[in-house]
Amino acid sequence: MRPPVFIVGCPRSGTSFLYHLLLSAGGFAEFRTQMNVYDVLEPIYGNLGVPKNRTAAIQEWLRSKGFRVSGLEARDIEAKVLAECSSAGDFLRIIMDAIARNQGVNRWIDSTPTNMPHMLRIQKDFPDALFVHMIRDARDVALSLDKKSWSRPLPWDKERSLLAAGLYWEWIVRKGRELGTRLGAKYMEVRYEQLVERPQETLAELGVFLQHDLNYERIQRTSIGSVKNPLTSFKEDLNEGRFTPVGRWKEKFPPRQLIEFEKLVGRYLQELGYQLSTEPAKLNHNLTTAGIRMIYGAFYGFKQWAKVNTPLSRAMVNYSEILIDK
Repeated sequence: MRPPVFIVGCPRSGTSFLYHLLLSAGGFAEFRTQMNVYDVLEPIYGNLGVPKNRTAAIQEWLRSKGFRVSGLEARDIEAKVLAECSSAGDFLRIIMDAIARNQGVNRWIDSTPTNMPHMLRIQKDFPDALFVHMIRDARDVALSLDKKSWSRPLPWDKERSLLAAGLYWEWIVRKGRELGTRLGAKYMEVRYEQLVERPQETLAELGVFLQHDLNYERIQRTSIGSVKNPLTSFKEDLNEGRFTPVGRWKEKFPPRQLIEFEKLVGRYLQELGYQLSTEPAKLNHNLTTAGIRMIYGAFYGFKQWAKVNTPLSRAMVNYSEILIDK
């Protein structure tokens, strides 16, 4: 098997779009869903080196969409996992290697965007793995997250769901970039806007990093998944023939909330090279802004810690319901 590829990023940043572009290039196993091993399966079932845990995990996976689209035989893959799996990495490797071999290719991609906090762990499990971090304008990400009701504000903060989405975007992107510096040459960032507006050039650079032929003409001819039919939260725009995924916020973001949003995450947007629409004089932080940032930063950090280090997930989450149709 050639080095696997892990696509990570804040949800709604274009990770599925990039995944389908790579599938359209050929040479990768086609598996149109997410494995969610590190961020969901292991937190639910615990150490997969424990026989009863991996037995429960593989039985749950066999009920998921992942198995249904894998093309694998249940008896064969269950026996292999029970005999050979001693960790989350083994679980992922055994299944994805089997899918790739079954399709006659020697490389696979895990497109679970929320693998991002686990990149160093994944790198230990897969020393030759390459990581691609998709980054998209926070204002477009927040609109999409909010449209899908994925922004998850604090219970007393429902009216500021867009702001909560922006703060989550900053928290997870910062985390990914921080870990990326520690991965060095194994890590690359791709901007969604460049991928949409300059796809041939962007894919050529990515192809060098992945050491994979990403021929743009072949990608266009094959057009798997969202390369042909966009995965958008704003289907009404698509139906009306005005699909504009870059800069949608200029039309759809509520003006008053936009000022507050750019107060909260504007500095990081600028650090990443995005231009703000709010006058600099209106962007001064106050105690309220600082308090919101501190509360949400602590909340997201604690939530991630609790998910990995406590059995809470096991009581609250059903793995087979987590996998979203991509």
